Amino acid sequence: MLIAGSFLKIQDSKEKIDKLNDVVDQIHYDIMDGKFTEKPTLNLNILKENTKDITKPIDIHLMVNNIKWYIDNVLSINPEYITFHIEATSSPMTYIKYIKGKNIKVGLAVNPETDFDEIYEYLDDIDLVLIMSVPPGDGGRPFIDVSDKIEKLIDFRERNDLSYIIEVDGGINDKTIKLIKKADISVVGSFITNSDDYKSKVDILRRSLHE
Repeated sequence: MLIAGSFLKIQDSKEKIDKLNDVVDQIHYDIMDGKFTEKPTLNLNILKENTKDITKPIDIHLMVNNIKWYIDNVLSINPEYITFHIEATSSPMTYIKYIKGKNIKVGLAVNPETDFDEIYEYLDDIDLVLIMSVPPGDGGRPFIDVSDKIEKLIDFRERNDLSYIIEVDGGINDKTIKLIKKADISVVGSFITNSDDYKSKVDILRRSLHE
């Protein structure tokens, strides 16, 4: 499993983000508009400045209603993935095609309360499924067990010979990561960034996966 380090607050110092870049496999940026979520993140210019020296693959997670505007405004960051929420649009294929047209891999995020059956028709067209294990918004919310959803996605992927990867985001720490071992990527935020020693926290997560 890959570990993606996450920041909810893009005003976090470039020094902290560079430190995270040194110890995780990927960087996961949450962008919120204050409409799809209760609270917004800050100016995208801060995000662009703080990511200029990132060497790890970047996944931009859009928790927004105006999906196209945000896609256009994060292209200069050169993300590997842009992920948007199925709940934010009535026409997911419009944005799947738009992101792919920019030669960027596309992810589809699903909130905990959303009927999981809604995503199956898109799985042949996307590169990543992001399962939210907390409601989107502020970090630090309690983890919701999504292991059954992971199993369903693995089974569907194998039966249909697909290649999307499975990512889980929300409430992940050294205990909850054990419940999502079969996922491909875990997105971890406060468990790492609330510490002064990012590397030791990542090492703990990796050890937990083998217990």
